[in-house]
Amino acid sequence: MDISAEVTWITVPDVCERLGISPGKVHRLVEERYLLGRKSEGVFRIPEVMLQGNEPVKEVRGTLVVLLDGGFDEDSALEWLLGHHELLGVSPIEALRAGRKTEVRRIAQSLAL
Repeated sequence: MDISAEVTWITVPDVCERLGISPGKVHRLVEERYLLGRKSEGVFRIPEVMLQGNEPVKEVRGTLVVLLDGGFDEDSALEWLLGHHELLGVSPIEALRAGRKTEVRRIAQSLAL
């Protein structure tokens, strides 16, 4: 599934401006799994939906750990987070933004490879 067309992607400088942090800090947030993104046309971009106000969605990190520990690679974890999920009625990232962390993580754990 290619969710790229359905998602607003923002560049590292845009994230820096929005969060008021340096590019190095944005890259650290990616390395530490608070944010996830991908290169497109040679530029690393992050889905805007992973930000809530002036910070990353807090629940993303733990959910990413569950997915990656369960056998997902970063691309498949990103696709899963951003794609519509039947049981949730929305994308997992939207459910996390709405405070449905337990439900999202339970589903993520059931998908372990």
